[in-house]
Amino acid sequence: MGRRRREVRGEAVDGILLLDKPAGITSNGALQDARKLLHARKAGHTGSLDPIATGLLPLCFGKTTRWSGYFLGSDKHYKTRIRLGESTDTGDCEGKIVSQTQVTVTKQQLLSALDSFRGCYTQIPPMYSAIKVNGQPLYKLARQGKEIEREGREVVVKSLKVLSFDGQDVELELVSTSGFYVRSLAHDLGQALSVGGHVVALRRLGVAGLRVENAVTLEELGALVDPAARRRKLCAVDQSLIHLPAVELSVDAAFYLCRGQAVRARNLPPKGSVRLYSSGAGFLGIGSVSGQDTVTPERLSGGEVKTG
Repeated sequence: MGRRRREVRGEAVDGILLLDKPAGITSNGALQDARKLLHARKAGHTGSLDPIATGLLPLCFGKTTRWSGYFLGSDKHYKTRIRLGESTDTGDCEGKIVSQTQVTVTKQQLLSALDSFRGCYTQIPPMYSAIKVNGQPLYKLARQGKEIEREGREVVVKSLKVLSFDGQDVELELVSTSGFYVRSLAHDLGQALSVGGHVVALRRLGVAGLRVENAVTLEELGALVDPAARRRKLCAVDQSLIHLPAVELSVDAAFYLCRGQAVRARNLPPKGSVRLYSSGAGFLGIGSVSGQDTVTPERLSGGEVKTG
């Protein structure tokens, strides 16, 4: 008797959904909810948000899942509220309070402490994180009451400003490189001020050039009449990269670029990344300006380009 073929669930759906994740669910939970609403077969998210966090979570479907790593490695824009004077075992308000201290911090002391978190510095990831040590996620070890030494990682905070401070709760807005933990910032800031601290609210405002203002909630997606209507909320990869200048390549230049070579192009900006297109092939991917009138491939869409 032959083996039964495994049923393929969902349909081949391609595109990127900008989701405004609600609080109270994991990023994977939000992904699966969106996948069911779109009746999509293949999907992936672009970096986890904590369950307490809300905000922008780009979701990739079908062929666009190959771009998940690009958004995962891109800069992130956050708004957070940190409570000084209380430390929790998780670094956020979902955890158990492990210490409490009266807060007598002045705004000037707060501003001075924040100076050490601007620019490049080494951050120790929290125990409650998905980072694996010997194949075991740290959060699983933390739940067993174990704490192990973590290796510091270089992060860059590109901007950091205080939105409000009431003597205990401080609201911050920041832009950081990927791999940055706001919970570690809360812990480290609390340590620097000798009072402890944890995250009580977190919202992601942006990823790369994407903004949460253009995102849709699960409720809004579910209110649409059917999967076809919901799929109209998806955008193509290049539409999600409109913050990058667009550059047109000749067919020959596109052919060699797609084989990993640097090529010449017109109308390039002085530096940075650009979206690359070619007549007939459409969107090719992202390139980096590497010199005068020269661009090198950074991340390509995988399409085939034929010369004449």
